[in-house]
Amino acid sequence: MTPDDYCQQKAARSGSSFYYSFLFLPPERRRAITALYAFCREVDDVVDECRDEFIARQKLAWWRDELARIYAGIPEHPVGHALRPVVEAFDLPQEQLLEIVDGMQMDLDQSSYPSYRELKLYCHRVAGVVGLLAAEIFGYQDRHTRRYAETLGLAFQLTNILRDVREDASRGRVYIPLDELERFGVAPAELQGPETSPRLRELFTFQAERARGLYREAHALLPEADRYNQRAGLVMSAIYEKVLERIGQNGYRVLERRTSLPPLLKLWLAWKTIRAERRRRKR
Repeated sequence: MTPDDYCQQKAARSGSSFYYSFLFLPPERRRAITALYAFCREVDDVVDECRDEFIARQKLAWWRDELARIYAGIPEHPVGHALRPVVEAFDLPQEQLLEIVDGMQMDLDQSSYPSYRELKLYCHRVAGVVGLLAAEIFGYQDRHTRRYAETLGLAFQLTNILRDVREDASRGRVYIPLDELERFGVAPAELQGPETSPRLRELFTFQAERARGLYREAHALLPEADRYNQRAGLVMSAIYEKVLERIGQNGYRVLERRTSLPPLLKLWLAWKTIRAERRRRKR
């Protein structure tokens, strides 16, 4: 199995919405974004799957060393081998990849966030930075596209937090800011369900509205000249916004059921978005 094959399997097995956004990219950019995604999955899996905190920290330290080896041209891991030509071809900053690892380590260092200000730093590291790196791979002309990509990454992460709130709480992690829990009269233990009270529904509605605001902000920031190059991000946005819409349609009962979209719907949303962008480009 080649390093690219390893990354492709990693992306496909995850069933992530990101996978569907890669399908319509040119081969070189598709290989590059798949390698970046595989790296993110590897370091995220360290925190999610390793029950021993000491071992998890050691593994994250290993990935920091692997990043140094990637930039020195001597990677060891299949993902490192796939990522090495990508960081060169697209001039990806090492410090931003390290910042993603720093974000994953925040899950080991703290289990909750006092306010949105602190949560936003976490979201920036684990998602906003990924958006910035993805923008480099997709290509852009206008520097304002970077602000769009980072903002869109934050919106994705807030959507994930709402969708996965019960799963995260069962692992001892509370990503909804503590001051907002207090404002709505919700104790952290209530996030483990199994029922969605009126207070919880109001809290979740507030979180969803924040995410929707970030989607609107991101789309407003995207320069027209870069829409087609950034079409993969627009595909991801279409899928994630549909998830957020479904959560609302289900009455924000995220503690009772995990909202997900069937693969065929994700593929249809991807095709629909790409088709719309192609038509827009021809105008």
